[in-house]
Amino acid sequence: MPDKGPAIPVAGPFFVTGHFPCPPGCRLWSGPSGNMHMARRGSAARRLPQGAEVQPGGGVHFRIWAPDRSRVALRLEYGAELPLNPEGDGFFAALVPEAKPGSRYKYCLDGGDYLYPDPMSRFQPDGPHGPSQVVDPASFQWTDHGWEGVRREGMVLYEMHVGTFTPEGTWDAAIGRLEELRDLGVTCLEVMPVADFAGSFGWGYDGVNLFAPTRLYGSPDDFRRFVDRAHGLGLGVILDVVYNHFGPDGNYLSQFAKSYFSDRYENEWGDALNFDGPDSGPVRDYMVSNARYWVEEFHLDGLRLDATQQIFDASTPHIIAEVAAAVREAGGERGTFIVGENEPQELRQVLPRDQGGHGLDALWNDDLHHTAIVALTGRREAYYKDYRGSPQEFVSAAKYGFLYTGQHYVWQGKRRGSNIFGQPQAAMVSFLQNHDQVANSARGWRIDRLTGPGQLRAMTAYMLLIPATPMLFQGQEFRASTPFHYFADHSGDLAKAVRRGRREFLNQFQSIAHSEVKEELCDPADRQTFEACKLDHGERETNAEWLALHHDLLALRREDPVFRRQDASVLDGSVLAPECFVLRWFGPEGDRVLLVNLGPDLHLSPAPEPLLGAPTRAGWCHCWSSEDPRYGGLGYSPVEQEDGWHIPGRAAVVLVPAEGQGA
Repeated sequence: MPDKGPAIPVAGPFFVTGHFPCPPGCRLWSGPSGNMHMARRGSAARRLPQGAEVQPGGGVHFRIWAPDRSRVALRLEYGAELPLNPEGDGFFAALVPEAKPGSRYKYCLDGGDYLYPDPMSRFQPDGPHGPSQVVDPASFQWTDHGWEGVRREGMVLYEMHVGTFTPEGTWDAAIGRLEELRDLGVTCLEVMPVADFAGSFGWGYDGVNLFAPTRLYGSPDDFRRFVDRAHGLGLGVILDVVYNHFGPDGNYLSQFAKSYFSDRYENEWGDALNFDGPDSGPVRDYMVSNARYWVEEFHLDGLRLDATQQIFDASTPHIIAEVAAAVREAGGERGTFIVGENEPQELRQVLPRDQGGHGLDALWNDDLHHTAIVALTGRREAYYKDYRGSPQEFVSAAKYGFLYTGQHYVWQGKRRGSNIFGQPQAAMVSFLQNHDQVANSARGWRIDRLTGPGQLRAMTAYMLLIPATPMLFQGQEFRASTPFHYFADHSGDLAKAVRRGRREFLNQFQSIAHSEVKEELCDPADRQTFEACKLDHGERETNAEWLALHHDLLALRREDPVFRRQDASVLDGSVLAPECFVLRWFGPEGDRVLLVNLGPDLHLSPAPEPLLGAPTRAGWCHCWSSEDPRYGGLGYSPVEQEDGWHIPGRAAVVLVPAEGQGA
């Protein structure tokens, strides 16, 4: 079992002054997995199987699953110790009239001297080791009543870490930047995990209170205000959630029920969760309820599921399928979007449930990222070694998505991927940067520090125009100079273990393992490591040409009838030179050609490639070039000339038919 953190001694203003008996009688309550639970009459129908819920008639109903305990009591701050009533199947509950929104509380187990926060707390104002706080989600006044949700087609994602997105690192500060993202062409924000975690900074992937938005960014209502404002601007919001493990500090679940965890599977980050073993029903309810909770109580438009290959479940239906179904049901008529991170690239993740799938909308495409990094940097080490960065790989990725669909993968010594032919390319999320890949380097440098500007502009055009769903990482749009490191505010032995683990992970990169740079790795627990990652939005002006590049490409993607369709069935491609390729879209709106040359200037004469042939004798007309001076380029001239094709080096060019261009 991972370190669940120290037990909390009884301290502070918690007093024992009596108890309040729960009203007699009971009713049945059905959990998300269909399990029937008991809840005392006199309380309103519960939204969640556990936790503290404010009642319309006054008071708060508390419910907890603690099958390993014989007695559970509630300790109200500045109030009473209140025994909860056993309901059977390990549940304890009580209606507490004196509790109200804002009340702080903990649980006492079996009369012990230690108090524990609520595993289903909606807010931890002092962090995961402190008391839980009652929250009334109905008190927030939403204004997004006309919001229709999101749709996969036409989506442009933007990955955001709230703590580093602004200098303040709060929801309120982030609200002030939303209009800029809307104007850029972003349609949906993908917020990195916010489930509360120990310490004063972190990525969020070691969360321990999955229902409590971290106090570091503001209150739960601040989060709701962020979502409400985003919807008012036409932006969707999805949340990155971690259903494969809990963090090592502040996790008290095993104090209530050891059945939350399983030793049947080997998990990369600690104990696997028990989704298919004895007493797994309430564990499944916990996660399914969490998915529903974010959509219902925070009006989120969907989820990003972290490392789904580490979510182990041999039962049917799979827990991922249940989570996806809960999101759809909670969204109602509003459109929702669920994207998964899945290292093995399993097709079943995006297949409908009636075809044996899990029903997700999309998957992150690491293949495309990896081949792009090889092409832009020339480095083929660690997990980049199975990619060449060749033009053919970019042609194939644009047409099919994943590059590995069952072939042997040398780095892992096994086959990777599954047959994805025929799947819509909108189901593949493409990116040049994300939180993981930027941080998986010695200095946390972004890709612009590792390649030339011309090549990066060309690759940006490719990523934003192909049929896949594009994703930008915060600051990428204005070529942010700030790095993005791995940071986690741990202390003591845990901090030492994290530092050691980080070094061992980066040893797979030979350039780090056998270099003095290894001694310069940032300490994840050093606050300066975190502070260095905060964006400087003043660079929007100093790097205005990069902002213009992304703005114009997203406008072209959105407004051009051919690019807008995201239809890979009308797309073909061909290799023109060792570092140059062409993509051509065919369609009733007119053909489009994208030339991408990552190498030097290329003169094709002759040019016996049918994809270069214009649909009419009028030839091709220039539509867009990455070498436009507005983007910091050197200028451009016609590509098709009398003596052949002159394709500029380190550049991308979009061509349309000279007659009826329609762009």
